[in-house]
Amino acid sequence: MDKAIVTVTGGTGYIASWIVHDLLQEGYDVRMTVRDKSKTDKYAHLLEIENNSSGKLSIYEADLNEEGSFDEAISGAHIVMHTASPFFLDDKDNPKKKLVDPAVNGTKNVLRAVNKAETVRRVVLTSSLAAIYGDNQDMSMNGHNALTEEIWNTTSSLDHNAYSFSKTEAEKAAWTMAKEQSRWSLVTIHPGFVLGPSLTTRKDSTSIETLLRLLHGDLSMGAPKLEFIFSDVRDVARGHLLAAFTHQAKGRYIIANESGNLLDVSKIIEEEYPSEYKLPKRFVAKWLMWLLAPTIGFTRTFVKKNVGYPLACDHSKSVAELNMEYRPLEKTILNHVKQLRQDELI
Repeated sequence: MDKAIVTVTGGTGYIASWIVHDLLQEGYDVRMTVRDKSKTDKYAHLLEIENNSSGKLSIYEADLNEEGSFDEAISGAHIVMHTASPFFLDDKDNPKKKLVDPAVNGTKNVLRAVNKAETVRRVVLTSSLAAIYGDNQDMSMNGHNALTEEIWNTTSSLDHNAYSFSKTEAEKAAWTMAKEQSRWSLVTIHPGFVLGPSLTTRKDSTSIETLLRLLHGDLSMGAPKLEFIFSDVRDVARGHLLAAFTHQAKGRYIIANESGNLLDVSKIIEEEYPSEYKLPKRFVAKWLMWLLAPTIGFTRTFVKKNVGYPLACDHSKSVAELNMEYRPLEKTILNHVKQLRQDELI
């Protein structure tokens, strides 16, 4: 696949930018879709990367909700990486229209274009650990010591964790369409809470916003005892490439590493930058967080089902089948803070 043409949907995103970066650095011809080609500031960083790499970048317009809009970008491609999907956690205002429909219909529209393109042999879909579990309590309540690729999220809905529901439904739709044909194979990638240096100064990623809130002192009085499974954005990008170009890759792959919470993140930052930021040094009691939940952007149901529960994943499949190597959380956090400092965002 040395001469492979790769289409990346939603190429200006946090994860997708690193995917495009890596593909260009390795010399591939990359077709990237954006919603509005005229907004060159959104992808100027990738044009600059193209100028300093052996790969070629072409820009196409496409819309998740518009059937047929991905046809041109995918026609003639060999590999399609579908990363485009709405990502925000405030799901109170019409989550079906804002989250679920674009995620599911967008995936179907991309795969319809794949079905028309005789050249495509593999599709790599950016799914999420959110398609494996909905609430932190799911893991232990279902008798699991760690999340694996065999598990599916069965607890999310339009009314509870709509983002997780959207990722689950989109992935299910993808597997249904994949099984209806035999020309191309589907591989899905499942990152956790993604952190690590961004290639742009954009802040409209929920994970980046969370780190900025931490650094700006918004949680200085205390952090929730809420466990995450962290992924380095560069590891996630690498996972996509390995899934695309490893012939025997198949099925779902968790691309995530260490578990931890915002207090763990704070301790890493404090050790490197002592007293520079108003970081939390204690947990907020669950009963207090439950009481305050509606005033700080959480539901009491979310607090009940997530705060205080352990969380872990088993990424051994990605190590064994893709030869994945993972960065430690400390490196992810410190590299990310360094980027934010250099870009004067903190």
